Amino acid sequence: MGIEELRREINGVDDQLLKLFARRMEIVSEIGRYKKERSLPVLDREREQKTLHRLREQAPPEFAGYVEALFTSLFEISRDYQESRI
Repeated sequence: MGIEELRREINGVDDQLLKLFARRMEIVSEIGRYKKERSLPVLDREREQKTLHRLREQAPPEFAGYVEALFTSLFEISRDYQESRI
């Protein structure tokens, strides 16, 4: 497989990730509204830690640290977005 074919493939993966990210952020917004209506804090550290643990367990061992970095960043972005919507 040549570099151009690999790049086309990764572009397709990136396109899928973008769609999933947009959907995730829509759900994050809905969760923000729910939390606002019930005066709940945006940050739920326990849930984030449980989610990170679950995802690390599912990841191939060589990716576990990267998965944690990715989702830690995603959680931060999600919290920022929720706070901006409240």
